[in-house]
Amino acid sequence: MSSMRSRKLVLFFAISCLLLHEKCTDTSVCKESERKRYLNLSTAFKQPIFQATTPFFGKVRSAVYGVKSIATALQDTCNDFNGSLIPEFFGSLKKLKLLDLSNANFRGPIPSLLGNLSVLETLRLGGNRRVFNVGKLEWLSHLSRLKEVDLSFTNLSNANDWSQIINHLPLLQKLNLRDCDLPSISSSSVSLTNSSTSLNTLDLSYNNLPSSAIYPWLFNVSSNLVSLDLSSNQLKGPIPEAFGNMMAIQELYLSDNLLVLAENQGRGDSGLNEIGKLPDLRVLDLGYNLLNGSISKSIGQLSNLRVLRLPGNSFSGDVISEAHFSNFTNLQVSDLSYTSLTLKFNTRWIPPFQLSQIKLCSCKLGPRFPDWLRTQMDVCPDMEYLDISASGISDSLPYWFWDKFQGLSYINMSFNQISGTFPNNSIHIIHLDLSSNNFSGPLPRFSLDYYTGTINLSKNKFTGSVSPICNFTDAVSLTLFDLSNNLFSGVVPDCFGSFPFLTALNLGDNSFSGSLPSSLGSLVSLEMLSLRGEIPMRISQKLSSLVFLSLQGNQFRGRIPHQLCGLKYLHILDLSVNKISGTIPPCLNNFTSMVKQVSLDRRLEHHILDTGPRVLSLEGVYSEPIWIIQVRYIDEALLTWKGTKQSYPELGLLLAIDLSCNKLTGEIPEELSSLQELVVLNLSRNHFNGKILQKIGHIRQLEVLDLSRNKFSGNIPTSLSELTFLSNLNLSYNDLSGKIPASTQLQSFAPSSFSHNRGLRGPPISPNCSMVEPPPGKAAVGSEEDCDEFMKWFYTSMGLGFAVGFWGFCSVVFSKRSWRHSYYRYMDNAKDWVYVTFVLLKARLVRRIKGLSTRSD
Repeated sequence: MSSMRSRKLVLFFAISCLLLHEKCTDTSVCKESERKRYLNLSTAFKQPIFQATTPFFGKVRSAVYGVKSIATALQDTCNDFNGSLIPEFFGSLKKLKLLDLSNANFRGPIPSLLGNLSVLETLRLGGNRRVFNVGKLEWLSHLSRLKEVDLSFTNLSNANDWSQIINHLPLLQKLNLRDCDLPSISSSSVSLTNSSTSLNTLDLSYNNLPSSAIYPWLFNVSSNLVSLDLSSNQLKGPIPEAFGNMMAIQELYLSDNLLVLAENQGRGDSGLNEIGKLPDLRVLDLGYNLLNGSISKSIGQLSNLRVLRLPGNSFSGDVISEAHFSNFTNLQVSDLSYTSLTLKFNTRWIPPFQLSQIKLCSCKLGPRFPDWLRTQMDVCPDMEYLDISASGISDSLPYWFWDKFQGLSYINMSFNQISGTFPNNSIHIIHLDLSSNNFSGPLPRFSLDYYTGTINLSKNKFTGSVSPICNFTDAVSLTLFDLSNNLFSGVVPDCFGSFPFLTALNLGDNSFSGSLPSSLGSLVSLEMLSLRGEIPMRISQKLSSLVFLSLQGNQFRGRIPHQLCGLKYLHILDLSVNKISGTIPPCLNNFTSMVKQVSLDRRLEHHILDTGPRVLSLEGVYSEPIWIIQVRYIDEALLTWKGTKQSYPELGLLLAIDLSCNKLTGEIPEELSSLQELVVLNLSRNHFNGKILQKIGHIRQLEVLDLSRNKFSGNIPTSLSELTFLSNLNLSYNDLSGKIPASTQLQSFAPSSFSHNRGLRGPPISPNCSMVEPPPGKAAVGSEEDCDEFMKWFYTSMGLGFAVGFWGFCSVVFSKRSWRHSYYRYMDNAKDWVYVTFVLLKARLVRRIKGLSTRSD
């Protein structure tokens, strides 16, 4: 292997020497800049970039003189050249038929000298995001023998002639311009079209091209298209019926646009109905558009369809029946997620297809568990993906489920009301999400097959010990494990060393006893940790990668350990509802993410991408992955505000410290003012004293500040008025005094934000409403419920008084006949008096008006 690599490196230097020889008639006077450039380039090439179709052997000298005759293919994909420029000397290898530099981390302009490769048939520069084209693509028009062009992810924003150039490549079969920032096509380019009939694969996705720019050109070159990808553009309006003229089309991707269903769908001539007549269509992707109304049954005519994707549209109230799927004998993937469709099938219905992927998230399948799923593993058990989450199922899991669906790569049945228990045998799974259901019983044993695994069983009714986690097989790649909000009990076993790649662990809201094991300290990749129970806080000092640490609602005593200050990546620190005493350590300013603005890529949402295994061919090339699964996991932060826990499910940008409901004392350390990116600070319900931090206004991003129910004294610092993002403030139940600083921000808060302080005055406190002060010798630690006690009894008494008075009067009137008659006579007399009075007043008013008109005459 090493000898082969050295030969290829020799060949690379031979090419370099050859080109230097051609450019310089005398090597002694060759430009030093060019010599350094080639030397730097050869250093950057950590792996050889030249692969000749003819084997190379022999000495350097023979290679120098023979290389131009044998160099017909140049490939170096998926290597990292660390932002090197694409060498211009590639343009002098005039025998090249294949040039593949894709996904190699090149940068800079595409050399126009590549236009000299007159016999080039395949050009692949895709995947190099820092590569761009200077000006127009005129150089590409010289490559008349091109059959395949891949410029995906390169910047072609200045290439106004791209459509004209493509039209004049007569042999072109495959064109990939994905995410190239293409400019819109002008009307003149359409009139100059000389379309080739050879183009069969076209990818223009992720370019934000409008309908008016792309349709006229597209339908001129579409006669033989087999695959068309226009996803993630700005296509608006009804689906054009012209798509129905693409009789050779097999793959049609129109997702992530602004398409709607035509109003005349009811007459059977809409664009979607025309697509339903395409004889060879195998992939139809219309996901995440503005499609609404009903899905025409004509789509069921696509007997060769293998992939149907309609997610993210608004078919609210529409019902899908067996008729829509009657001819889908070849269907393998069905994605109707987030469409609110109702699927109503006969209980004995046997689908004509065998699906490998079922994605029905948020569709209405319940309340019974869909029995037709059982048939999908009967004939050919190739299913990989099942998502029926949030589908309104309120039923017990069928006895046959785990026998049929063991071995799936992904199962998601979360956010239903499914009940049941696990079987006694081991469950073979890779990604499993059963959260927010009614599952019960003991925790089963899982087998994960060494792949990236995720298990989420949170918010169920599982019971017993969690010791089965020690018997998980092949779980070395487990990355997410959530058992929170269950009824687990006992001691957590000491076997976390078996999960070295675990990044998210949530054992919160269970009934564990004892201390967590020391093996937790071996989870060096852990970023999210949420624990409940009697847990030693020193465990966190080894978890240096933590981003989210929640130890809320435990029985921690003692001081906040200084080891916590080593968690420099921390976004959220929640130690609330404990019995922690002492002072706040000043070293909290070591939290780098809170001190200065850092990259927002380090988010608390986990997007776990599992590409599955790849097959190695006899030629040494890996195939495409068998599956691609993305798991999104967000651990909720329950931050206490105004005495209640509020959930923050979107944690990406949240930077928070919550130390509320403890026994902390002393003053707020000055170092806390350096946390300029902090968003939430909650120190309420402690025993802090002294003055509020004078430089608290330096925490510029602060939105939530709760210092209530402490013993802070003195004036409110004027810097507090500088917090322009502050939307929630609570300084109540302290010993603050003086005038509230004048600012539009502070005066906009309710008076309750400043209540129960001694001598505090100024807006927003009303001059007629003095602040309630606690009696001498009693600390202002009463709850907000105590403050509202008077009003609660006032409204209660008022309601009771009304009920007693009203029904007491009615009962007397309706029970005693003489009183009832007297009441009716009184009401009649009152009515007559009102009527007579009204008539007399009206007559007087009329006479007065007539008298005034007579005088004026």
